[in-house]
Amino acid sequence: MDPYAALRFKEFNIFLLVRFAMVFAWSMQFIVIEWQVYSMTKDPLSLGIIGLMEVIPAVSTALFAGHIVDQKEKRNLLVKCILGFSVISFGLFILSLPSILVQWDTQTILYGIYFLVFLGGVVRAFLGPTIFSLIALIVPKKIYPNAATWSSTTWQMASVLGPALAGFSISLIGVHWSMCLIFGFSVFALIFLSQISKKPILNPKIGEPILQSLKEGLKFVFGTKAIFGALTLDMIAVLFGGAVALLPIYAQDILHVGAEGFGILRAAPAVGAALMMFGSTRFPLHKNAGKKLLLAVFGFGICIIVFGLSTSFWLSVVALFLSGGVDGVSMIIRQTILQLKTPDNMRGRVASVNSMFVGSSNELGAFESGLTAKLMGTVTAVVFGGTMTLLTVGITAFVSPTFRELDLQKDVEEHEAGD
Repeated sequence: MDPYAALRFKEFNIFLLVRFAMVFAWSMQFIVIEWQVYSMTKDPLSLGIIGLMEVIPAVSTALFAGHIVDQKEKRNLLVKCILGFSVISFGLFILSLPSILVQWDTQTILYGIYFLVFLGGVVRAFLGPTIFSLIALIVPKKIYPNAATWSSTTWQMASVLGPALAGFSISLIGVHWSMCLIFGFSVFALIFLSQISKKPILNPKIGEPILQSLKEGLKFVFGTKAIFGALTLDMIAVLFGGAVALLPIYAQDILHVGAEGFGILRAAPAVGAALMMFGSTRFPLHKNAGKKLLLAVFGFGICIIVFGLSTSFWLSVVALFLSGGVDGVSMIIRQTILQLKTPDNMRGRVASVNSMFVGSSNELGAFESGLTAKLMGTVTAVVFGGTMTLLTVGITAFVSPTFRELDLQKDVEEHEAGD
């Protein structure tokens, strides 16, 4: 198959620009918030609370968001999501004003940051399913796997540059103007999104009662072994392998590398993932997908343990780089499973469950990491998380031979033969 098939569609290229801008802004904003909060409190638990403040609304509204996405026009819904993010980033810009920092006490500013992060969780509950559904309306079915790979690659590229720029911008222009830059990227995304036309609503059950809609979506996810297995495995791995939430502690107190080193550490996993994803456009991962996914998550656990024990900056960077590479394999396989196995009229609901399982587990993992670091110490917490990831892979491989033997080659061939 043509490795650039999806890129031959103009709207898909515009979509990639929009996605890049949003992921770049979001990942950069999260890093700036982490740095600011830890600098204010010097408390590992405060980093965990950032994740908790986002995961609570993201999980509690995810199913409702999936129902809404399946009922509404996707382009305009994405406009509303980006506008919501813009309001939040502007609020954080205001909270970081030097005059505010002088006049307000630390606790008030901290609560303000947590509140805006909470609102961000609500926006993200709608953003993920909307983006997932919009891809399927921009490109034909036969190139879904290729489009999913390019979309995931763009996500990782933005995740590389966002954290890296965050670290350098904190050092060069400070937290306040870094927040202004983030707001600018959200405006950029809105401008480009206007060049994508409105899309038809493919759900034949418009106006379906919400409880019936949610029940149908959950039944589909839990009844499709490939989807349920991939989501469960990734959720637990991300939950216990969330060492990146503790990077401010490593950068400031263990490796002593400052804001620049923090940016490098934060970007290293995404660099590894981006390179892996570019490679996968020429060397697809469809065949023996189940075994490859299990091996990838196992490798991720090993890398997290090495990072946790390392006291060398460059060994830490390498471990995080490799963790990103194997995580990239996991992401591509999971996204391919979701695109191939999900019918058009249920994409919003399936993507919302995916955000509950995997997307929100990043923030829940951040809380778990912050809490265990508070209780066990930072290094012990990271090693514990990596060990739990290894145990998860072993249990999954043992109890689910069907998932272990999963192969997507036939599904890909059927889609390529379609219209």
